[in-house]
Amino acid sequence: MLDYTAGVNTGFYGSDDRFDYYKIRGFDAYTYRDGLPVGSPFGGVREEPFAFERIEVLKGADSTVYGVSDPGGTVNFVSKTPRRERFGEAYISGGSFDHAEVGFDFGDNITADDTLSYRLTGKFQNSDAEYDYSNDDETFIMGGITWRPSDATTMTLIYDYLDTDGTPGGGGHPLGSDFDRSFFLGEPDYNYNDVTRNTVTWMFDHDFGSGLTFSSRARYTDTDKGFGYAYVYEPVYDGNTIADRYYFGNASSYNDFVIDAHFQYDTSFANIDSRTLAGLQYNDYSGSNDAYYDFAPGIDWTNPVYSGGPDYAGPYASTDNDQKTTSLYVQQELTFAEKLIATVGLRNDWLDLEQVDNLSATTTTGDYSEFTARAGLTYKITDEVSTYASYAQSVAPPTLGIEPERGEQYEIGVKYAPLAFPAMFSAAVYDLTKDNITVTNPVTSRQETIGKSRVRGVDLEAKAELMDNISFTAAYSYMMSDIVENGTGGNVGNQLSFVPNNIASLWVDYTLEGEGQRGDMTFGLGAHYQSSYYFGEDNAIKSDPNITFDAAFTYQVAENTTFQLNATNLFNEKHVAYGGYGADWYNSGRAVYATLRQTW
Repeated sequence: MLDYTAGVNTGFYGSDDRFDYYKIRGFDAYTYRDGLPVGSPFGGVREEPFAFERIEVLKGADSTVYGVSDPGGTVNFVSKTPRRERFGEAYISGGSFDHAEVGFDFGDNITADDTLSYRLTGKFQNSDAEYDYSNDDETFIMGGITWRPSDATTMTLIYDYLDTDGTPGGGGHPLGSDFDRSFFLGEPDYNYNDVTRNTVTWMFDHDFGSGLTFSSRARYTDTDKGFGYAYVYEPVYDGNTIADRYYFGNASSYNDFVIDAHFQYDTSFANIDSRTLAGLQYNDYSGSNDAYYDFAPGIDWTNPVYSGGPDYAGPYASTDNDQKTTSLYVQQELTFAEKLIATVGLRNDWLDLEQVDNLSATTTTGDYSEFTARAGLTYKITDEVSTYASYAQSVAPPTLGIEPERGEQYEIGVKYAPLAFPAMFSAAVYDLTKDNITVTNPVTSRQETIGKSRVRGVDLEAKAELMDNISFTAAYSYMMSDIVENGTGGNVGNQLSFVPNNIASLWVDYTLEGEGQRGDMTFGLGAHYQSSYYFGEDNAIKSDPNITFDAAFTYQVAENTTFQLNATNLFNEKHVAYGGYGADWYNSGRAVYATLRQTW
């Protein structure tokens, strides 16, 4: 869970369910899949966690190897791939909001000598969300095949299909109100958030011997998505119970092809170990986007009467976009006497952009060349303690007519891994800046590159197994954000929106070993705290500090059968996660799910 990672905050848009929302160290986090760029989660597709072996949080600016990013960090999803053995699991799950779900994940060798293996993963979900007139249905299928013609060569092909039929959110609630989360002030007949995505992923690895290896990843994605809803906006005064509303809709589709290929050469000479990485990445993206907006009839929250969907005259914005990116990168790592590790990385991205405005029948083009670098030193003080210092740059892709957003990171830290028991303790101090921030001019309604922001902070993390049956994960982050430059001039010195000064979390697992007919039982309890944060860069309104609790229970029914119970926001703590500018959006309420899982 990202909430239990130092420096990460999520859920700051409350009951807006259109996208994934998370920041790392105060800045938006770009996402990757198998090391290949996906893009910003805001405006993207909500990923299905069951598709992945793990989710990696990579902190700090690092455009050198991965590509586009913001200075806070990135999130990388690692896909499930076929194994060399027979395995499997199947589960059924149910719980809050009429949630019903089944899933499976199994594979085996096709040939007796494990040259050819397959894996099939699937999930089918039928559910509502926590507000009225909602749904949260999903179909997900993923199949993969791996060919190993020799011990030195592996090739994997994966296809996955994602189809979601959901709703975009509860529509918000009037300012200062305290309604149940289920209370709906949108439009039942105009309330959808649908995604259909087909993805093909190719992976290839070859070991030439003598320290030289080659690795390549490629992905093609075809996506259609759209949403439409009515939402509450503008404050209500003097006892008026009619909430003003607006319709908002969007329809988009895109095709995206990306490939990365690199060589790695490992060698040693004298007391120096060397690792050299050199690669090429190419990305070809094309998509269309139509956005709709209109006034909606007001609604009386004391006696809601719904009025139906909009009759748009047409989109207020309609664009076709093409972007081609070619990147070259190199990274050199030297380890001296197994004590001192020095790393230097360089990258250059060439971007070719074209946008067609379908409403004005105009075409805008742009070419950019962006260079980024990183450097780091790690010193192993003892077998248990190491310290490091790093500098890294980031670059985010530009909007036509403005400069790319660029970031810098300075960081020092220490890590302690005791030999006496399994554990890892770490501390980091960082200073991040971001230039050329893209904002919308309130007079022209056009995007401009103005401004500079800074986040300085501390991350503390601890993971440990104590005795044989107790383990815990703890994290604390302090972040101080600052708007250094701003085009309007009014926000200089203010803090960034959605960036709390303090975040802390703790998760503890306790396992009670089985006895006789009773199997093992594991009890988990977690707490997550965040201080208040501002809803806008004007720093006019902010949230309340809050703490939420999560819990989990697992019972080993039989050798290959487990029963799980998971609860988020256990005590149903309620606060305004986003609001003050026309409507309030609450945080997610309590959700409890039970799962019966069979493995083999």
